[in-house]
Amino acid sequence: MLPGVALNDGLYMIVVPITLREANDFVQNFHRHNGRTSRDGGKFAIGCSTGHELVGVAIVGNPLSATFMDGFTAEVLRTCTNDRAPKGAVSFLYSRCWRIWAAMGGRRLITYTLETESGASLRGAGWKIVAECPAGQIGKNWNKGAKAREWQPIYGQQKLRWEMNV
Repeated sequence: MLPGVALNDGLYMIVVPITLREANDFVQNFHRHNGRTSRDGGKFAIGCSTGHELVGVAIVGNPLSATFMDGFTAEVLRTCTNDRAPKGAVSFLYSRCWRIWAAMGGRRLITYTLETESGASLRGAGWKIVAECPAGQIGKNWNKGAKAREWQPIYGQQKLRWEMNV
C-alpha cells in the first residue's frame, strides 16, 4: 500500500511527483488569486492524489526575499487544490513539503498568507506565524523598484509569514 493519509471512503491521499510545469498548469486552472510562478520556477513540485486524480499541488522555490536566501531556506510559493480535494489536502501538502525539504537538508521553510486568510491549513500542519508583513507600497516591501505588483488582486494587502524549521 502507498504511504499516505486514509480518507473516510477507503481512499488514500498520497503524494505524487509532478513537474513544475504541470503544477503551474494546475495553479493557472484552479487558484483563486495567484497565477503561475515566474518562468514556471521552483525547486520542486508535488501533487496530492486520491488515487483517481490529481486534486492539489504545491510548489517550493527560492525565497522571494533576498534576506532569506541562505541556501537552507526555501519558500512554498503556491499551494492549490480543486473542488474535489478532500478536507485536509492543503495541510497534507504543507506537511509533505516540509518533510521533503528537510530530507534535502533544508533547515527552514517559509510561506505567506493574506491577513484575511484563516491559516487553518498551516496550523493543521504545525506551522507557526513568525511575522506580520505590512501592505506593500510601490518601491517598498513586496516590490523592487520597477517591479510594481499593482496588477495582482492581492496587491496592497497585509500578509503573515509562516515558518517551519529544525
